Amino acid sequence: MRKLRYKETEDLPQGNPAGRRRSSHHAGAPGGCQQAPPGPHKAAVAQEKGVEKTKCGLSKPCPENFFSFKLSSGAANVVGPSMCFENHLIMSPVKNNVGRGLNIALVNGSTGTVQRESSFDMYSGEPTALVKFLKEIQEGVLVLVASYDDPGTKMNDEIRKLFSNLGSSYAKQLGFRDSWVFLGAKDLKSKSPFEQFLKNDPNTNKYEGWPELLELEGCVPRKVF
Repeated sequence: MRKLRYKETEDLPQGNPAGRRRSSHHAGAPGGCQQAPPGPHKAAVAQEKGVEKTKCGLSKPCPENFFSFKLSSGAANVVGPSMCFENHLIMSPVKNNVGRGLNIALVNGSTGTVQRESSFDMYSGEPTALVKFLKEIQEGVLVLVASYDDPGTKMNDEIRKLFSNLGSSYAKQLGFRDSWVFLGAKDLKSKSPFEQFLKNDPNTNKYEGWPELLELEGCVPRKVF
C-alpha cells in the first residue's frame, strides 16, 4: 500500500492528508466509511490502549477547525465510488446514489453542511449539465469529486478549465477510463494538495481495461468568514 503526502499550501493546509492506491481486496466496504466492528480481542486491545475512533476512518484524527474526509474512486465498472465527510457518508453504492462518470458533492466550507450531490455520465451523457453545475458553484464551497468507470470521454476544454479553476492539476489530462479523486474550491489561490490521478494504461492497469482504485483522505481547514 502506497501513501502519498502533500506539502502545505496557504489555501488548503493539511492536517494529515494521505492518498492511497488500493487493490480490490484491500478496498473494504463499498461505502469507505462504514467499517465492520472489530473482533472481541481487537476491541479489548483498542479499549485498553485508548485508541480514538477517527471520523471517516482516517489513519489519524484531524486538528480542531479541520474537516475530515475520505474519497474513493470506483473500481473498474464494478464497484462504485464513495465519499465521506465528517463521518457522514455522502455518496456510495450502499446509498445507491452514484453513477458512471463523475460523482460530485458540494459542501459548505464553513459549516460542513452538504449542499448538493450529483453524478454525471461522461461516456454517453450530455456535458452541458456538468458545465451548468460547475458554473453555479459559489465561493467558500468545497468540491468533492470521485470518478467511476469512464470520467473522460465527454470531457471538453470548458469543463477542464472549470475544474482547473477549482484547483485541479490533472483535469487537463483526464481521459477515457482514468481514475481520479479530488477536493478543491472555487476561491483557491493555488492548486489543491488534495488530488490523485491514475492514467488508463494497458501496461500498468490493475484491472482489465481500468487502472486501480484510488483513495484519498485528509484534513481540510474550516473556512472562517
